[in-house]
Amino acid sequence: MAATVDERLAQAFVELADTLVAGYDLMEFLQTLTDRCVGLLEVDAAGLLLADSRGALRLVAASTEQARVVELFQLQNHEGPCLDCYRTGQPVIISDIRADREAARWPRFAAAAQEMGYAGVHAIPMRLREQVIGTLNLFKTVPDGLSPAVVVAATALVDVATIGILQERAVRQHEVVAGQLQLALNSRVLIEQAKGVLAERLRITPDEAFILLRRYARDHNHPLTKLAGDVIRGTAPIIPAK
Repeated sequence: MAATVDERLAQAFVELADTLVAGYDLMEFLQTLTDRCVGLLEVDAAGLLLADSRGALRLVAASTEQARVVELFQLQNHEGPCLDCYRTGQPVIISDIRADREAARWPRFAAAAQEMGYAGVHAIPMRLREQVIGTLNLFKTVPDGLSPAVVVAATALVDVATIGILQERAVRQHEVVAGQLQLALNSRVLIEQAKGVLAERLRITPDEAFILLRRYARDHNHPLTKLAGDVIRGTAPIIPAK
């Protein structure tokens, strides 16, 4: 019998909790979150932005290459709903990028999102009380918005992620929070470089390269960031010898 939405949501919470406990691989935790959002929340892609030690947003996870491009476009051009969400600490909902008047504030973002195939975006702040550490961004290819039940589920997942990021002594020590987030940002750079190496060597897409990285890391109990470094250095068995 197929699992209900509530059952799958509960399974996602358990999986996220297990990721937190089992060695706390932050990058794997964040990527799992974006993947589960797509599987559970009736959305087509998800991206996650975290603030670095200076308060600047950085991309740390995306479910697809298209979502990664849109997120990076926002950061590079300093405009978009995800940035406004982080600045205000409030959700930003754009059900139809073409028709929503609010979307007119970000003309370059609107054009880039539509070029990547997205018709709507729902940005949710990652916050604990007054502290906002980033945003989770949900993208849809059709302009029909999110149902109230999906919004509640998405917010619950964001809350779990926020607590998970902050739980490693970060609530007690702000310096530790900054260090954790900076480590995640540095790790993402390594992962993106490793994706490029694999894509070029194996002649596959960046998304396929990332799937290969994650699968190998899981199957061999190998931290994702360490594996990425090995790939870049050419010492990982995942890459065939020249």
